[in-house]
Amino acid sequence: MMPVRLMLIPALLMFAVFLTGCSEGPEKVVEKPAPVHIDSDDECHVCGMAITRFPGPKGEVITEKEQSVHKFCSTKDMFAWMLQPENANRQHTLYVHDMSQTEWESPDDTALIDAREAFYVAGSERSGAMGPTLATFSDEAAAQGFTKEYGGQVLKYSEVSMEHLVSEMPMGDGDMPH
Repeated sequence: MMPVRLMLIPALLMFAVFLTGCSEGPEKVVEKPAPVHIDSDDECHVCGMAITRFPGPKGEVITEKEQSVHKFCSTKDMFAWMLQPENANRQHTLYVHDMSQTEWESPDDTALIDAREAFYVAGSERSGAMGPTLATFSDEAAAQGFTKEYGGQVLKYSEVSMEHLVSEMPMGDGDMPH
């Protein structure tokens, strides 16, 4: 039979582990805000265009601290705003349309997905509100399938850069689309 002192050691160790786990305080669980419906009278936060009057995937940002909702007529405008230095490192909640689940001409808000988990096709033949746009998909295979039909390059959220936005701008008589 084990002496009482030796039996207390495992019990004291378990109690110490229990106290350590409890000493950190309550864990904060931050729930991600749900996407907000894009209404027919909503205007793009970047260019002021009516969002729903144009084809292609749209974007939506819910700001980290203020929980303000910014809606965009295209994924390209959403990235133009997100890649600005004052926004780039913030943990805003971002949504885009999953174009494998909705029509290109009139995206349905039931198909909004987490933009940070989406796959993007840059440089395709498909146009959005301002011309070339970034097509968005929840599944990499769907994005690859899109490139077989319309061209372009599949990117992850973290790979999209300002160069992808600028390189797709139409080169013409100097008129800017914004």
